[in-house]
Amino acid sequence: MVLRLPALRFAHLPWRAPRREGGEIRLTSRRLYILPTRDGLLFAVLLGALLLGAMNYSLSLAYLFTFLLAGIGVVGLINTHRNLNGITLRAGHVAPMFAGQTAHFVLHLDNPTNLGRYRVGIEHADAATAYVDVPARANADLILSLSQNRRGFHRPGRFALSTTYPLGLFRCWTVLELDWGVLVYPRPAPDSLAFPGGGGTDQAGQESQASDEEFDGLREYRPGDSLKRIAWKTLAREQPPATKQFATPVSRGLWFDWTETPGSNTEAKLSRLTRWLLDAEAAGLSYGLHLPARAFGSARGDAHLRACLEALARFGEGH
Repeated sequence: MVLRLPALRFAHLPWRAPRREGGEIRLTSRRLYILPTRDGLLFAVLLGALLLGAMNYSLSLAYLFTFLLAGIGVVGLINTHRNLNGITLRAGHVAPMFAGQTAHFVLHLDNPTNLGRYRVGIEHADAATAYVDVPARANADLILSLSQNRRGFHRPGRFALSTTYPLGLFRCWTVLELDWGVLVYPRPAPDSLAFPGGGGTDQAGQESQASDEEFDGLREYRPGDSLKRIAWKTLAREQPPATKQFATPVSRGLWFDWTETPGSNTEAKLSRLTRWLLDAEAAGLSYGLHLPARAFGSARGDAHLRACLEALARFGEGH
């Protein structure tokens, strides 16, 4: 008969309700808990059986093995606790992302001692446990990967840093909640629609098209240019021949207005606006954004795009 004991997981015991912490954190004995694992309980049962047999049959060899194994267990207990004690940690930066992607929360671990730390794991209710070894006088990173399906600013919440090294008989852990999070932009609409207001560019990416309606400067004369476009005044001043250029400005930028955005609900509108912002930035166009409670003037570039996307991600907060 095989004895099956439930797995013991103490990551969320309410003995110490963690507060949200920032900066560098050093793990000390006051922050660490340690209890036997399932294998540790079976090991204790084995020791009890050996001790009982030694007492019943007065077997010196059985006593020897019992106390030898008990000593090994105690050494394992001390080393499991020491594997976490003294480690310093801090939260890493998490780059913004779009809904539907996976956020990778990076935890920087530093081992300032001359002892290597092995099989250090990060546990979370919504993610698989990840492990890392931290050599002596070295650093290592633990990554907590969590899927982000909703826009907004999200925190990973409570997690546990744990180890069962070296024997797996004991589990040492601490419960943490760090001051970190990830900004999740709305999921871009899968299809591209024409920009509102008929904005667009020509093949060269210019925001104007050739025409004879408005003077647009001079350029160097090229053989074959129309005589009507030659700048005769420059010739009269004994300057190199030049040709006049004319253009009709088209749209100098796009304007994305919440009230004019198609969509059956709020999330659909945000998804469409996100797609328009990404397409306009990729095309090199200037664009502005008007939301019910906030507006961004016409501009372009990474900083402008991030500001607009952040406004969409946080749309509706505080209302």
